[in-house]
Amino acid sequence: MSLKPIATEKAVMMIERENSLTFETSRDRNKEEIKNEIEKLFDVKVENIRTLIRNGKKYSYVKLKKEFPAIDVATKLGMM
Repeated sequence: MSLKPIATEKAVMMIERENSLTFETSRDRNKEEIKNEIEKLFDVKVENIRTLIRNGKKYSYVKLKKEFPAIDVATKLGMM
């Protein structure tokens, strides 16, 4: 798995406010590959993905559709 969940204070606020999860991903992955992996792993539907490359690392901000609470996925991952 090339997804590493981020559990910073900012990431937890995004889970609660925006229904979004934050992952560190490998730089060679595109948004479509990330979306497919998240939908398959967690049995959810992704609304959109934003990516950021900083300090040589790629971060993905994954917004889930309303009917799939991000807090449920975060709980499964042990982040909450």
